[in-house]
Amino acid sequence: MTRHPRTRPGGAPADPPGRPDRRPRRRRLRRSLLVSALVLLLAVGGGSAWALDRFVIDHVEIVDVQAYEAAQNGTASSSSDDAGADATVTDTTYESDDASISISTVVTGSGDDQVTYYVADVALSDATVLRSAFAHNQFGTNITETTSAIAEDNDAVFAINGDYYGFRDTGIVIRNGVVYRDEGAREGLAFYTDGHVEVYDETATTADALVADGVWNTLSFGPALVSGGEVVDGIEDVEVDTNVGNHSIQGEQPRTAVGVIDDNHLVFVVVDGRSPGYSAGVDMTGLAELMQSLGATTAYNIDGGGSSTMYFDGSLVNDPLGTGTERGTSDILYIGG
Repeated sequence: MTRHPRTRPGGAPADPPGRPDRRPRRRRLRRSLLVSALVLLLAVGGGSAWALDRFVIDHVEIVDVQAYEAAQNGTASSSSDDAGADATVTDTTYESDDASISISTVVTGSGDDQVTYYVADVALSDATVLRSAFAHNQFGTNITETTSAIAEDNDAVFAINGDYYGFRDTGIVIRNGVVYRDEGAREGLAFYTDGHVEVYDETATTADALVADGVWNTLSFGPALVSGGEVVDGIEDVEVDTNVGNHSIQGEQPRTAVGVIDDNHLVFVVVDGRSPGYSAGVDMTGLAELMQSLGATTAYNIDGGGSSTMYFDGSLVNDPLGTGTERGTSDILYIGG
């Protein structure tokens, strides 16, 4: 493994020599795909209005999340009053009384098989230093904002995209100790206030029971990649949803994953992809093996593709889809600066 030498000002990777700028073509492609999907729905009759309502139109259930969290839990609306005090930041590290963050860039392979990924090794003084935030400070479906914008709105020094809870109406959603949704559907990940993190079956419990047991944040995506230090069997066959446009998460893709080294010691990984010659992406097994190699005893896959984003000290760390342009998402995990 070698460190990746190509960076833009602020730490974001630059286009490799000879790699064409794909931004205009990719934007046209995304727009064309969206239009094609809507045309198809119109053709089958009656589906377009449903699709727009389900996947496009914002449905805001809570208009001010910070106020809601403050009302539910007096300590949930803001992180420690001393967050960021006496902090030291470099291009790749952050040190404060609350958290230690080290960012690494790794390149493996070559040519069309090259894979570029970014690792954030994070040690927390307290599990509640790792927080969640929603797009536009609102909870609901189809509400989106870029990872960077949500991070900036919350004075984050570090952030990754979350599980894109707003794409679906199922899953247990607990954020910053507050219950937002209790519709168990899949294998989730729970972060506890005592610092341990575990994979759990959403259908076998309730959100209130989890909070009573000390759960601080949950993610609802998956699958679990590593358990007990071993790669989980069958991960290539998992489907997170059966929603339109999200049937499958297989193949070599951009990825985001969370790994557990020990209590209050986490590793976050973002893999760039769909950019031959720069980064092809990885499949589930490749992601699991990567997390295992980093020492993760537990690891969990979260929303990937164009959502896969890592943010540090005011800038993008990775290069989403090789375009340098972020896709909107509904939520982030972050550490305040």
